[in-house]
Amino acid sequence: MRIGIIGAGNIGGALTRRLTDLGHEVTVANSRGPQTLADLASETGAKAVTVEEAPRGADLVVITIPECRVPELPSGLFDGVPDDVVVVDTGNYYPRQRDGRIKEIESGLPESRWVEKRLGRPVIKAFNNIYARHLAEHGRPAGAPGRVALPVAGDDEAAKRVVMDLVDQLGFDPVDAGGLDDSWRQQPGTPVYATDKDAEGVREALAGASRERGPEWRATDGSPGTFMAPA
Repeated sequence: MRIGIIGAGNIGGALTRRLTDLGHEVTVANSRGPQTLADLASETGAKAVTVEEAPRGADLVVITIPECRVPELPSGLFDGVPDDVVVVDTGNYYPRQRDGRIKEIESGLPESRWVEKRLGRPVIKAFNNIYARHLAEHGRPAGAPGRVALPVAGDDEAAKRVVMDLVDQLGFDPVDAGGLDDSWRQQPGTPVYATDKDAEGVREALAGASRERGPEWRATDGSPGTFMAPA
């Protein structure tokens, strides 16, 4: 599969390494330009490109950048990109730590629905509830005892199946987490977030999630601070 990754931070880097290991043709981009990705490209065999180039010719595009940076993506990023190209959003809203106040999300709009509106393209929510190191190291063969499961939410069943198959290839059990309006169930602060549960545990955690964000996941008048000192 031809995969474009926009964002080369912790999750983007982990996906670049794992997906190239699996034989996928990966292009990777960040906001600082392809010259800053020479080491990652050399290590993995991925091709470093500009953000504008990443979706071109791809079968699947992963958006894995800070939530507050999504509005800074180039306008028309997906102009001319076929409708059947799958777009994956891995993002999380960290208002006190990084992103500051995003009014629509604070008012209850699921994070990935907000991203979808910014991009002008349907998205699938995945890879947001696992630490990057665990994504890189904890994959196991299908059927292995204690295999970690990852929730995948989205409205397009065919696109969701593509992403779920990719999750399986990466060594995790994919769990259908419903439509994108249900993706709040895998946001930070919910029982499935960063807990490395198996498939049954993920289903139980999704079912037991509360839509109300705790105070640690809501903006304050001083937001944002840092991950070390949230504001």
